[in-house]
Amino acid sequence: MVLVASEALHGAVVELFVAVGASNGSALLIADHLVEANLRGHDSHGVGVVPLYLRSIKAGGMNLAQSLRLVTEAGGMMIFDAGHGPGQVMGHHAMEAGIGHAQAHGSAIIGLRNSHHLGRIGHWAEQCAAAGLVSIHFVNVVAGPLVAPFGGKKARLGTNPFAVGFPRVGEEPVVVDFATSRLAMGKVRVYRNMGKTLPDDALLTGQGDKTNDPNELFGDPPGVLVAFGEHKGWGLALACELLGAALLGGETQHDASSGPAVINSMLSILVSPERMGTQDAFGHEMSQVLAWVQSENSERPGGVLLPGELEQATRRERLNLGIPVDTATLGQIASAASDAGLKGLAFQSLMGL
Repeated sequence: MVLVASEALHGAVVELFVAVGASNGSALLIADHLVEANLRGHDSHGVGVVPLYLRSIKAGGMNLAQSLRLVTEAGGMMIFDAGHGPGQVMGHHAMEAGIGHAQAHGSAIIGLRNSHHLGRIGHWAEQCAAAGLVSIHFVNVVAGPLVAPFGGKKARLGTNPFAVGFPRVGEEPVVVDFATSRLAMGKVRVYRNMGKTLPDDALLTGQGDKTNDPNELFGDPPGVLVAFGEHKGWGLALACELLGAALLGGETQHDASSGPAVINSMLSILVSPERMGTQDAFGHEMSQVLAWVQSENSERPGGVLLPGELEQATRRERLNLGIPVDTATLGQIASAASDAGLKGLAFQSLMGL
């Protein structure tokens, strides 16, 4: 592992994406999102996706010049089409529009369809929470099927994530954020790069047998991820596909095909406790609930953690000590940059390449 200061990593990612044609503003948003994912311990959605993004740009799967397009506006509902634009940019602007509407009117329903990879979905819940809003996010993933239905052994849907964010006055928000598969694809990639075996019951081989080998997911035939929570996780994955994409007219995963990109659509519901007139009651009752659940005498060091607390602690630690990046990921980034014809970039020197 190599420890890299977050500021240096951020600057290197900005330089890289500007070099391949992104505007400075877009490159900043991409870097903000990827480095923040690393800071919060979600390395699967951090700078490790840079090779995927560069390959997608080269193959025409990510359109760096795309602007967000409003296609439907009716009352408190807005649907945007991202046209395969960079997800960190498309998601930021869609949430900005939703935040403005919810703060003015109390709520907003925001549909964002056909975006390139949106990254860590908890990021959008945090953006809304910072504006004082509760938010719910249903997301689908179109990149070829990866996850088997409950009771099945062949992949049919993506890892379809779900997130909810709850703001707290003067404190960090509570953020629930997870893939509906036992492990996200990116986390399996991290296990592979670090030479670690997977936990039990997370992956099947291409023949449908249980395996702990992360390499199987990238084999021929590829392995198959398993939904979390048996039928419950599978049901939520299907709901994310239908709510996050089909309802919006977005692309869905309905066959075995895959293109040169990871495409997401997202249905977001934003609510303002202040405009509802329940802000004080909401804050009081939430604090009561959180105190009650954390009063359980857990044997776990540090006691019962709220959703998002582990990420917040990891962020503080990594801001202080640096972000650990495994050498396999560094090599993949360097190779992808070299394939794109990029030489002498800051990220190459800071990673000792």
